[in-house]
Amino acid sequence: MANARHYIWQHAGWTDFTWDSEEILSLLGQCRLVQGKLLGKVIELGLTLDVHAHAEVLAEETMNTSAIEGELLDIRSVRSSVARRLGLPSAGLPVDRNVDGLVAVLIDATINHDESLTAERLHGWHAGLFPTGYSGMHKIRVGSWRGGEPMRIVSGPVGKERVHFIAPPADRIPEEMSRFLSWWDSSRGSMEGLIRAALGHFRFVTIHPFEDGNGRIARVLTDMALAQDDSQQHRYYSLSSQIMEERDRYYDVLEACQKGSSDITQWLVWFLGCFSRAIDRSEMILSGVITKANFWRKHAQTMLNERQIKVINKLLDAGPDGFEGGLTTRKYASLTKVSKPTAFREISRLLELGIVRQNPGKGRSASYDLVWP
Repeated sequence: MANARHYIWQHAGWTDFTWDSEEILSLLGQCRLVQGKLLGKVIELGLTLDVHAHAEVLAEETMNTSAIEGELLDIRSVRSSVARRLGLPSAGLPVDRNVDGLVAVLIDATINHDESLTAERLHGWHAGLFPTGYSGMHKIRVGSWRGGEPMRIVSGPVGKERVHFIAPPADRIPEEMSRFLSWWDSSRGSMEGLIRAALGHFRFVTIHPFEDGNGRIARVLTDMALAQDDSQQHRYYSLSSQIMEERDRYYDVLEACQKGSSDITQWLVWFLGCFSRAIDRSEMILSGVITKANFWRKHAQTMLNERQIKVINKLLDAGPDGFEGGLTTRKYASLTKVSKPTAFREISRLLELGIVRQNPGKGRSASYDLVWP
């Protein structure tokens, strides 16, 4: 590597970060405002919904924290793993070991956020992410800091790669991580919580201590820092989902700041904006949970069979006008494995009860949707 300083970690005292306080304070105020409104809504839901809302957010967090790294997980397997680990009714689907590992790490980081962050705990998380010892087809060092060759972040075809970032050499990792863990402990309570979460994320991905999974663990640490900040074991917003939405910008800002000075205003501006947008996004998730809970509270005494309940839940999950083409007799029969005459009778009963309504259109084109509040 050239001796010229190209990366932030090559500067002496590189973790003595600076930023434009005036610009950041304004964004912090906005973040705290939307966060307070969200927590107020959560309190209105009542404690019985906490674990269910958490499960919905956790499933989305699991999907998107992997998708950012280009790994697509099966949503059914994710939900099954989340349900099992949170003690919720599960569909009994087989759980992928990689999915289960990531869910376990996310739960440990948030529910056990008060426990000490140590090198051993980070190594355990890393081992949980790579239970086979492989990342794709490649054997990697699991549960220990990286070693050997320099760690480079590149893109583009072989021979025409573009180098986005070169991480500190392996022999610096133990010292850098020791300093990181000391900072993590000492900064809690002495630093604004959202700033601490942003700095922790940036600092960890810059050190890049593992051969793979650094981005995922950085986002896990961010969730942990946020849980420590708001003292909530359950997350009601998914920062990973929002990062996934803004993935290109995320990498651009990281690269710019990792190649700059210790002034990371640009990173903090983006992070706080992303946090605020993540809370806005969570409104959709919580709205679905609220709608579902209110529906079943209203119909708690309504006599319905298991097939009708299953179809209603499908409609609730899809949201208003979200069930493509509407519910038809054919779709009902397919979902519940009954004959079309039985499907017709059971839909007719839901019509009588005022649970569903017929969409515009008659005869063979008849379709239905829930009577939404």
